[in-house]
Amino acid sequence: MATQHSRSAARIMISPAVLLLLAWMIVPLALTIYFSLLRYNLLMPGTERFVGFLNYRLFYENPAFWTAMLNTLLLVGGVLIVTVVGGILLAILLDQPIWGQGIVRILVIAPFFVMPTVSALVWKNMFMNPVSGLFAEFSKAVGLQPFDFLTHAPLASIIGIVSWQWLPFATLILLTAIQSLDSEQMEAAEMDGASPLSRFWYITLPHLSRAITVVILIQTIFLLSVFAEILVTTNGGPGVASTNLTYLVYARSLLNFDVGGGSAGGVVAIILANIVAIFLMRMIGKNLDA
Repeated sequence: MATQHSRSAARIMISPAVLLLLAWMIVPLALTIYFSLLRYNLLMPGTERFVGFLNYRLFYENPAFWTAMLNTLLLVGGVLIVTVVGGILLAILLDQPIWGQGIVRILVIAPFFVMPTVSALVWKNMFMNPVSGLFAEFSKAVGLQPFDFLTHAPLASIIGIVSWQWLPFATLILLTAIQSLDSEQMEAAEMDGASPLSRFWYITLPHLSRAITVVILIQTIFLLSVFAEILVTTNGGPGVASTNLTYLVYARSLLNFDVGGGSAGGVVAIILANIVAIFLMRMIGKNLDA
């Protein structure tokens, strides 16, 4: 009986926070869905009218939509490959007993705390600038023509910038997993004559599988909404070469002042993000049960 009263009291005490959280999530979502069903342009006030799913059809038929979808998938996939592979290598390296290990770990993790806008500006002006950037100066020093990364390889450049930001996160998670590996198991494999590559492939990598799944899950959810790096560096260009779904919604809503079309794009983005999240949650659930 006392347990039942305790549970009821706990539900009553937590209910205001739950209701506030639901209101904070549901009210903006409901307004977005509502606006997506209207023809609503900020340049033509007073002309709003209900059009049903027309905005969704126009957004779907927009040629830039499929390019943005492909760019979104390439961006997420490219960053995941770089951060997972690089994170494993860095985690193994940082797990070795080296002088100044604590300082090295702090330096490796530091980029994760840099704001995306600041990071994008630094990369754009200090590294990738074709006239005065460090990459241009290095190219000139070895007798090569400087390469304009943001013009000729915009999506790859953004993948590099975002990977630099998220690599510390992956490294930290994977380093924690490596440190929980049973050292006696590794020593026994070494005594049996297993090579370093065999020990990594048959012992370390399977041990890291859960941590890798967590990294993929968390990063994918955030990478689907990458925006600041694109806005600061390429503005989605040249053309739509570096436009992802998030930037396309921004362009439709705030550059073309089409609130209805932008809201429809936002709903589409939410649906796709939830599909990906559900799929990844099922994947991580199976991994944890294994």
